[in-house]
Amino acid sequence: MGIGVGIVVGVPARHYGSCMSEPPILSRRTLLGGALAGVATIGLAACSSPSSSSVTTTTMPARPTRKLVPGDLPNPDAAVGTDQLPQIKNIVIVMMENHSYDNVLGMQRGRGDGFTLDKAGKPTAANPWPSGSTFAPPGPNAQVKAFPMPTPCQQGGHPYNTWAAFWTSYAGGRNDGFVQSQSGPVSMGYNAPEVLPFVNSVAATFPVCDRYFCSVGAQTYPNRRFLMAGTSLGLLYDTFPGEAPPNGTVFQALSAHGISWKNYYATLPSALIWSYQAGLPGFSSHLTKIDQFYLDAAAGSLPSVSMVDPDFDKQSEENPQDVQYGDQFLAKVVQSVMDSPQWPHTLLVWCYDESGGYYDHVPPPAAVVPDSVPPAVAPGDPPGSFDRYGFRVPAGVVSPYARKDYVSHVVHDHTSILKLVETKWNLPVLTQRDAAADDLLDSVDLQAPPAFLTPPRLAAGPDPGLLAGCLSTGPGTIPPAGYVTTS
Repeated sequence: MGIGVGIVVGVPARHYGSCMSEPPILSRRTLLGGALAGVATIGLAACSSPSSSSVTTTTMPARPTRKLVPGDLPNPDAAVGTDQLPQIKNIVIVMMENHSYDNVLGMQRGRGDGFTLDKAGKPTAANPWPSGSTFAPPGPNAQVKAFPMPTPCQQGGHPYNTWAAFWTSYAGGRNDGFVQSQSGPVSMGYNAPEVLPFVNSVAATFPVCDRYFCSVGAQTYPNRRFLMAGTSLGLLYDTFPGEAPPNGTVFQALSAHGISWKNYYATLPSALIWSYQAGLPGFSSHLTKIDQFYLDAAAGSLPSVSMVDPDFDKQSEENPQDVQYGDQFLAKVVQSVMDSPQWPHTLLVWCYDESGGYYDHVPPPAAVVPDSVPPAVAPGDPPGSFDRYGFRVPAGVVSPYARKDYVSHVVHDHTSILKLVETKWNLPVLTQRDAAADDLLDSVDLQAPPAFLTPPRLAAGPDPGLLAGCLSTGPGTIPPAGYVTTS
């Protein structure tokens, strides 16, 4: 069911996920002008050192599950499409863009595996700045220490998380090749907690997952494809090939079994990263503008599954955006859910699609290969397989049933969200990856009275309009003085 437009397939386009500087093929706004007016007939192209004694950390072991293969039901004794978690009636998914765990939550104390700090309270993490890097080092044996970003705005074009940059950064598991990669020295930057007050507040209050990895060390579209279908079908770059995954997407499964869903969006609905879906009968009826999300939440009429997308031009946190607009957006979405009449039976998962090329100190572990489709490497790319996760990204669970004072150390990736939806409605697993994924339910207790039935008070989202306006003045000096050492 291909959808025909004059887009270039197989060539990176302007996107809302990669941090690369690449020639645009079609801009988001150009696409938006036609993609949503006739979505059935056109295609889409686009672009750990605790210090707080007031917080305790507990962990729950991963629950044993039987081994599944594609097509299996999570509960073989129940009918497909039947509710298996009656305490949860609504699942909300919010996926931001392009930041690693350490970049967003590395300085949070007493919660999760963040930076190790020295006696002065600064991260000890550093990466060498070798002469073979994209940016010329200031001297021999230079080291770039992890540093606070000078402003909430980011550099344009750097860092970025291509397949090649990932493997250079990973460096055989040492995670010391970030500065050497195309990302350069900005990769060692992080955001101080006061810059992103809401995400730090929600991660300090509700369960945070400090072993949540992106599904592949590559750009946005491949990772969002994993969320929706358990595979990228070989995709490594932000392009829009029109082929369909053999077992379809989770949205098709939901529709097939009469389970309501909507993709709420501001600029582009991410469901159309699988561009062939635009041609499916009735698909466009599930694509709804973001303002309707807040109305539906207030009215108690959210569907069973909500995919909530930010404004990818302003709020997604992709560079060179001001990250505080993204934090403001996430705060509004979460608060709307907590204020909703549906809150007592809702589970919200928030995460970032990929690390964007920013440093993280935890080496990604091995992953289950999803299918027989190998990575579609570009000329000059290193060979490889989908047998390893990408770097960690910030992620957590918000629900009245969430466990208090809980940090999940269970390995998760985007297919864990897919597995959660499959577990809830007993839908067939789509690939080997989601078959093996943990479903995030370690972060909730569905047997005890809900610990957060009365929603907690979280920090307000920032108001970027009250700041000096770094979008006009730039990100500042990167790396800042005092964070580069030379012999």
